[in-house]
Amino acid sequence: MVKINKAIRLILFVTITLSALSYKSEKGQAILLDFSKIGRTYEGIGALSAGASTRLLIDYPEPYRSQVLDFLFKPKFGASLQHLKVEIGGDVNSTCGSEPSHARTREEFDNPKPEYFQRGYEWWLMKEAKKRSPAIFLDCLEWGAPGWIGDGNYYSKDNINYIIAFIKGAKQYHDLNIDFTGIWNERMYNTQFIKDLRKALNDNGLQSVKLVAADLCCHQQWQIADDMKQDEELRKSIGIIGDHYTERDRAYNSSDNAKSLGLPIWNNEGGPWKGDWSAFEYLAKMYNRDYIEGRMTKNITWSLITSYFNNLSLPNSGIMTANTPWSGYYDVEPALWSVAHTTQFAEPGWKFIDGGCGYFDKKGSYVTLAAPSVDKDFSIIAETMDATQSQTVTFKLPKSLKSKKIYVWRTILKGVVFEQLIPVIIKNNEFTITLEPKALYSFTTTTGQQKGAATPAANTPFPFPFSAGFEDEQVSATPKYFSDQGGAFEVAKRNDQKGNCLRQVITQRAIEWEEGPVFNQTVVGDTLWTDYSVSCEVFFPEPYSYASVMSRATEMHRSHKMPEAYQLKLQSSGKWELFAGSKRLSNGLAQFKENNWHTLVLETKGNQIKGYINNQLVTDISNSAYSHGMAGVGSSFNKVDFDNFTIK
Repeated sequence: MVKINKAIRLILFVTITLSALSYKSEKGQAILLDFSKIGRTYEGIGALSAGASTRLLIDYPEPYRSQVLDFLFKPKFGASLQHLKVEIGGDVNSTCGSEPSHARTREEFDNPKPEYFQRGYEWWLMKEAKKRSPAIFLDCLEWGAPGWIGDGNYYSKDNINYIIAFIKGAKQYHDLNIDFTGIWNERMYNTQFIKDLRKALNDNGLQSVKLVAADLCCHQQWQIADDMKQDEELRKSIGIIGDHYTERDRAYNSSDNAKSLGLPIWNNEGGPWKGDWSAFEYLAKMYNRDYIEGRMTKNITWSLITSYFNNLSLPNSGIMTANTPWSGYYDVEPALWSVAHTTQFAEPGWKFIDGGCGYFDKKGSYVTLAAPSVDKDFSIIAETMDATQSQTVTFKLPKSLKSKKIYVWRTILKGVVFEQLIPVIIKNNEFTITLEPKALYSFTTTTGQQKGAATPAANTPFPFPFSAGFEDEQVSATPKYFSDQGGAFEVAKRNDQKGNCLRQVITQRAIEWEEGPVFNQTVVGDTLWTDYSVSCEVFFPEPYSYASVMSRATEMHRSHKMPEAYQLKLQSSGKWELFAGSKRLSNGLAQFKENNWHTLVLETKGNQIKGYINNQLVTDISNSAYSHGMAGVGSSFNKVDFDNFTIK
């Protein structure tokens, strides 16, 4: 009996300590906001650019590209993101494609050049975010690494140096200060590597860069906290405890050990992988309940934006969509305004008020955040996503707060978005409001918020016919609209000095995040294309290599599978094969001279599939495996050149 009473007293203590006092009144539920119960420091809401999910954004024309960036990063305009996390590229497929490395070989690492730190778009994205929001925090994390790293050992000194080179390169070449770095995305950590990385950061003058660990998900969440409890050196090495999708696997909670260590706790990658109204509802609950249940003070959502082709892995994952750069069209989705309901009303450095966080009687949740300043600006973020009826709530405030009115912003699910309502007047240190079901509210003493607006261009299909000669592209850049799914295809000078070409440059398998594609490949075009021919000139700088053209690509696997597409493959020896997915339809031997450019043509019309090599028909076959899809090229793990890519 004594044990039971102690347990009950403990439950009562926790309930009173971690949430506002609440009781029934004539005005419905009354909530006493106790500002003396100050909780953890709010560290912001951010998003993650990784897995090539932002690939197409850099190809947008102005003014539409700047409009999209404003919706993401401009303070008190749209999402007003307070944290940007990016992938440290390793030329591996990390979800929707591969992101370029800053050191593809040991030679490049030992002899760095400025152009190595211009590859891809993450540098550009971080600078654009900083331009709009100088206070935004920057974070980085690896998914995979080049194959030269540690002779294939991810947890090696080579990789420590590789991470540090990324952070130092950000400063040297782009004047960007990286605030945080992680270990390995969703892969079991190595505790000695964490300690060694912390020491190496300190030795390189990067003491201010905090380590986040361990970016795990599912059954492995918060294991790092258990190890930290047993290992003092490990505990001192880590600045933030952060894991993934805790709103799914842990019902918004962290572990007791994580809460007890006195370090910030983050949901370091979460979200619903979409931007629609169901995503709005998902995020509204997650941002509040991650703190109420798990004491998590920062949330990072993947993905930042759907800016990749919709036949790639996990389509439509972003809080907004911009994946038709040829048109200038983009879509500001409901999920973005779910973010805004917190980020436009609280700044990193504000404090959660534990005496102002909890749940409503008729379902829903609320958190209170207060500025550290003397005048005590504060905001209450309230959501009623699980409620089925209206409910009246009275918030009672301390007499020390001098505010006379509260500004109110509201979004009703599938209704009016981010609407400013008439302010409510504080009388006798309280205000009463009726909360609609399926709604998200921001109550605040602050001003300056806005529902940003801009007009995108009309949405149009991918241009057809399409050709790319790469003459107008910058050398070493990824050409416009091409999306690498394995390896790295970049603009280079032709071997015969007759202008530019597209060169696949990865010659060694990387340390993959998951099983990578069976060969290097890049895609472009429209999944709705049906009857067309794709042609390309190819050159083999290295023996024992191959090149291919693809047609009607419907799905690009990031595992060791052939793409769902027709593929005409030519080896440097002259051997050729025609595939439908993994099934070989025909094969043969073409006679040609080595050290020459060769033309591949793959033509699809109805069920008729034809392949040409150097203007000679080599295969003509009937097959119905694929009726529509994109085009692309592929290669072995060799340097292979492509030019005059044409779809007609």
